[in-house]
Amino acid sequence: MKKIASVLLVTGVSVLGAACSQKAPETLASPDGNLSVKVFVTEQNTLAYSVDRAAQPVLLPSDLGLQLTAADFTQGVAIESRSAITPVSDEYSLRVGKKSKIHYSANEQTFSILNAQQQKLILTFRVSDDGVAFRYAVNDPSIKRKEFVKETTSFQLPETARAWLQPMSVSQTGWSNTNPSYEEHYQMDIPVGTPSTLGAGWAFPALFNNGDNWILLSEVGVNRDWHASRLHHESPKGEYQIATPQAPEIYIAPNGEKGALLANSNGDLISPWRILAIGDLPRIMESTLGTDVAEPAIALDKNIIQPGHSSWSWAILKDDFTTFEVQKKFIDYAAEMHWDYTLIDADWDKKIGMEKLKELVEYAAQKNIGILVWYNSSGSWNETPYSPKSELLTHEQRQAVFAQLKAIGVKGLKIDFFAGDGQSMMAYYHDIMADAAAHGLLLNFHGATLPRGWQRTYPNLMTMESIKGFEFTTFTQENQDPVAAHVVMSLFARNVFDPMDYTPMAFGDIPNIKRVTENSFELAEAVLMISGIQHFAEIPEGMATAPEYVKAFLQELPREWDEVKFIDGFPGKYAVIARRAGEVWYVAGINAEKENKTLNLDLGFIGDKTGIVIASGDSERSFIQQEINSKTPYTITLRPSAGFVMALK
Repeated sequence: MKKIASVLLVTGVSVLGAACSQKAPETLASPDGNLSVKVFVTEQNTLAYSVDRAAQPVLLPSDLGLQLTAADFTQGVAIESRSAITPVSDEYSLRVGKKSKIHYSANEQTFSILNAQQQKLILTFRVSDDGVAFRYAVNDPSIKRKEFVKETTSFQLPETARAWLQPMSVSQTGWSNTNPSYEEHYQMDIPVGTPSTLGAGWAFPALFNNGDNWILLSEVGVNRDWHASRLHHESPKGEYQIATPQAPEIYIAPNGEKGALLANSNGDLISPWRILAIGDLPRIMESTLGTDVAEPAIALDKNIIQPGHSSWSWAILKDDFTTFEVQKKFIDYAAEMHWDYTLIDADWDKKIGMEKLKELVEYAAQKNIGILVWYNSSGSWNETPYSPKSELLTHEQRQAVFAQLKAIGVKGLKIDFFAGDGQSMMAYYHDIMADAAAHGLLLNFHGATLPRGWQRTYPNLMTMESIKGFEFTTFTQENQDPVAAHVVMSLFARNVFDPMDYTPMAFGDIPNIKRVTENSFELAEAVLMISGIQHFAEIPEGMATAPEYVKAFLQELPREWDEVKFIDGFPGKYAVIARRAGEVWYVAGINAEKENKTLNLDLGFIGDKTGIVIASGDSERSFIQQEINSKTPYTITLRPSAGFVMALK
């Protein structure tokens, strides 16, 4: 437990002098006064903070600190000064998210931290009504080269708290050495302090609960100079520490030169924002903190940014069907469904070729369908065989590839198989996003890290996988069986802040797999999951089994959302979420529990609207449709692994 210093203890650090202000903790509160943060120096002369909500502890005293090769701010520190508390206000728009127009309001305070060598660290805290954000900055000109050694930031949960966490996978494991890709099942409702099952840490976002307080912990705005972080695999007595990537998680240049693993800069070194969305479940689920503190959007032609729905053959048909005729069929399918894109997956360069791809692009354009194409990001950091491979490694390569794709009318790329979270790999992501934006191309990253708010900064970033997605449920029954709980869990963590390319929805059979979800559950995923481009897994033959009213629902389903309202749910068990697009409200719910779930839904917040509900019929694969109105409370009973959708106009 960290102890607050009541007086300045200067033994061994007297060089700090009398100018350093070492007062008892002052409180930085949210605009509504409900959340409060205290930043202080402990009796051990280390930096710490604590967080309360409604005068109840959310985080007990927890560590702060940063160590560089040329400066140590983890011990022997003092608070030189605290800025005045100032309001922060921001208005911004998102094309990819759960809200289109967002207002962010917070109170901010900056702390100047001195170490024994009189070197300076800047610590900034922001407290909004829905959470806390903080970050470090080192801009001291006396520190010429800034190289990261360690970060002592921790999050001390009460020992009574529970956790919902995704283990980080061990680097260079998995198929063709492609881990880590944020593709593990969540460990749900476990005691805090439980070690990570794989020994490589816990992924962001991390969800915790203690009594009335829910905490969704993540980071936002990883710049090209920093690495992406995670939580340490051990958290004794509920103290979770920031951890770094594993050694192989780096970019390797075509000439074999290895990039840096950890943060470094010759200029200012600025960490990501550490964020904690705090409150009840509705507050967590409706929070936009994950983009509120992200860097504003780069300059980009707004006409380029076109969220949409896409057909995609590979999810169910796999490698052998990436052929000219099959892709032409999927373009026709997208047009029939009034969708926007068709994604042509791996090895298209070998099985279709650039000239025939141009034909497909031209054919698709006649039907108002855009073409997306797959690329392999990797050089020598994994053993993936799929191509086009190693064609995006340098700026010069990207300029050539992106210019050629743009010239023939391709709308965007799905880029797969990144190496992990090292600093050089983060710089690689930034380079790709910036170069693609300059060529007016949309992006979807797979086998990838967590977006961490990049979709705000680079509006051409439509989505990222970073989840054990639908494809895994087609590989083995072992991954199919827990899919309902996994999908519900992803809505409460992975998909709260960032777009998620889970690639949902199948109504028909999956080869060699017994599908465990009802068709109504699959349909509900289309509303519940946020992705700038929603790549639907279903193929034409499966869609043909659905009633016309289900097809009509999918044909009219919005590509963008203006508002969100969390109605009911619990992580890993069930979820009911409402989304508004224009004047129309869509409501969807799914049940992952082993028993029937009866939901009593008050839709009065929608106003006076009428519409339809689509739910399960008598069998797992059937649907029923009924008329409803928002003024009358609605009761529905969902079977296990079943769901529903509503549209109210």
